Amino acid sequence: TTLAVGDEVEVQLSLRAKAAAEYVHLRDPRPAGLEPDRPESGWKWDLGISRYEETRDSGANFFFENLPAGEYTFKYRLRANLAGEFRSGPAQVQSIYAPEFVAYSAGERLEIEAAPR
Repeated sequence: TTLAVGDEVEVQLSLRAKAAAEYVHLRDPRPAGLEPDRPESGWKWDLGISRYEETRDSGANFFFENLPAGEYTFKYRLRANLAGEFRSGPAQVQSIYAPEFVAYSAGERLEIEAAPR
């Protein structure tokens, strides 16, 4: 993926839960060169579920008390602020109290070009 400094990006995390689960953590590490558009954390309600979204320097965290079986897409926005070549680590979804239930996405390569003058 190639961006320019100043570009906005919408991150989409797609999750398929084959069975209902309780106390689930979805972690999405953010590559260097990107900053959150809205850095505040808080409770959100949509897609029929509630979650706590936490923005950190290292990435985004989503905490679910109850995650019904189904398919979900969670979105948040970032802005490119530093030129260079970067890698993002894989997103991870894991049961908080049964950590053997875990899944990972693929990592991604990202290139951010200097803003045109």
